[in-house]
Amino acid sequence: MNQGEVRRNGSRRPVSREERMRRRMQRLRRRRRIAIAIMCGIVLVLILIIAGIVALVRHFTGGSGNSGQSGGQAADLTIEEQQAQEEKNAETAEPVSITVSAAGDCTLGTDEYFNASTSLNAFYDINGAEYFFQNVKQVFDADDLTIVNMEGTLTEETARQDKTYAFKGPAEYARILTSGGVEAANLANNHSSDYGEKSYTDTIEALDAAGITNFGYDRTAVMDVNGVKVGLVGTYELADGMGCEDEMIANIKSVEEQGAQVVIVSFHWGLEKQNYPTENQVNLAHSAIDNGADLVLGHHPHVLEGIEVYNGKNIVYSLGNFCFGGNSNPSDKDTMIFQQTFTVQNGELIEDNVTNIIPCSISSDSSYNNYQPTPLEGDAAERVRGRIEEYSSGF
Repeated sequence: MNQGEVRRNGSRRPVSREERMRRRMQRLRRRRRIAIAIMCGIVLVLILIIAGIVALVRHFTGGSGNSGQSGGQAADLTIEEQQAQEEKNAETAEPVSITVSAAGDCTLGTDEYFNASTSLNAFYDINGAEYFFQNVKQVFDADDLTIVNMEGTLTEETARQDKTYAFKGPAEYARILTSGGVEAANLANNHSSDYGEKSYTDTIEALDAAGITNFGYDRTAVMDVNGVKVGLVGTYELADGMGCEDEMIANIKSVEEQGAQVVIVSFHWGLEKQNYPTENQVNLAHSAIDNGADLVLGHHPHVLEGIEVYNGKNIVYSLGNFCFGGNSNPSDKDTMIFQQTFTVQNGELIEDNVTNIIPCSISSDSSYNNYQPTPLEGDAAERVRGRIEEYSSGF
């Protein structure tokens, strides 16, 4: 018997195929709505469970579950907590220490009127660039920054200035510094333009090409040394006397504005062959420290002068000669490497005074200048230390 619909009299009315399909679709739609309702209920339950877990976690970890108007306060507290944590981390940051070595006059070349056979240039031609600093390279490689006074030009210019001595060497002589572990050079001195203004810019270009940071006059430098920013200022006193003070102070402020945490001022000053500073040297050194310098280095006398501690800062009045092509056999070959270790914590210099003096000779042969600075030992070293102590005794 065919499927049909029961009539009132008990008989069945036949149902068309289309009607059966319509009824089937209605059943499917009802089942789908029921399934969706069940799924929504499950999702809602999951959301409630997760919310409960989050609330428990915040409760036991000290977090904030506030909402609405208190939400802004919760966000502010989070920022404050982050700032406090950052400050706490900074306070517990490990200090960073760097060791700076300083040496005196380096004349990498010669005067054209000197005896060529005994000149620095002749030693370069025979021995190469590595020869000159080989006895101090271990010292300079072990420090973090080595600074010298570059007294002369690296140029091919031929128009010599009308002066008693004028020094130059080819640009490749910059390799003497790089091969010896020197990273920075002062150019503010009375031989920086021995062959005209172009010889000065040529020297800058030669040092730049070799990777030697150079500074002086209106050109300052800020170096990143193992994460410590070191500001370098070079000042030439001989021409202007105390008139150079304003530029020096402005340069100190400039490197400080660039973020320098340690400021080193290098002066070319004083009187040749004098072991004690002039009044100008003392006044300028004190002014430099009063205005922010952490170390003062001096050169030009070609001999050693004393070391003064002023307001907790060191003033090395003259470092003497070092790798000095300006004289094939000076009567006074004593020199030194001055070292100071600076410690910075939380961006600030810690007040300390860790220094080291390494007595040296400008030559490894005492009978003449072979342009090879060499540390001294034993009695010779003690003799040089005694000289420095004598020259420093009046401070």
